[in-house]
Amino acid sequence: MPMPPISRATADLACAKLLRTKSRRVFYRPAPPRTGKPGAPCKDGERFACHDPSTHGTPTGHWEGLDAQGQRIEVDSWEHLHLRQAREIELTVIRVTRHGATNKKRDPRVSWLVWVDREPAPLAEIWPLYRRRFGMEQSYRFEKQALLWDQPRLRTPEQFERWTQIVAIVHDLLVLARPLLQAKRQPWERATRPVTPQQVRRAMAPFLATLGTPARPPQPRGKSPGRAVGAQIPPAVRYPVVKKPKPTLKKRRKKA
Repeated sequence: MPMPPISRATADLACAKLLRTKSRRVFYRPAPPRTGKPGAPCKDGERFACHDPSTHGTPTGHWEGLDAQGQRIEVDSWEHLHLRQAREIELTVIRVTRHGATNKKRDPRVSWLVWVDREPAPLAEIWPLYRRRFGMEQSYRFEKQALLWDQPRLRTPEQFERWTQIVAIVHDLLVLARPLLQAKRQPWERATRPVTPQQVRRAMAPFLATLGTPARPPQPRGKSPGRAVGAQIPPAVRYPVVKKPKPTLKKRRKKA
């Protein structure tokens, strides 16, 4: 059966729940019930190694259809799996097999994905959904590098949520400003390609100068009176620092 059409809003929402994983990733099934014997109970169940078909078992979901070129595609899913580093998060591991692929690095025949959501994964829409992630990842990259999304050192989630909304508004304004000014391209950027938000951002300075600002001009007010007498300012709330583990060096095999 051919793939059903989906709306763009539904696709963008589902893309955020779909992640790619390595072909040698190992997952685990739910832990078995306690046996009543002394000792710590098992925290993980049976292994699910993507590269070992003997650990897969029977899939909980299966879908088969055709892509745009008429090639056969198979999608299998295994539910209620987890990673050892995050046992509290249930995952759905999905295997996409494209029989018409060349099985090269840029065109693999078998791809492994992870669905992170309580709702069941829409197997019939998995393959076209993941192809939309490229545009989303480029948007995140632009917001981090050009709009400084991850630069402020904020203390509370509420502050970071407000800053995220400001960055999203700025990104939308750059998209809306494309027909109002001439994009500024670098010498190596082609003029035949569509205008990007980064090219619009380079040309925004003279455009904003013509708009002006509704804010009043600043007025000198003298020296600040400082804090009131007897004011007690509590220390700022400290949160634990999230530290990444040190990367381990891989040992190279000696050539004979």
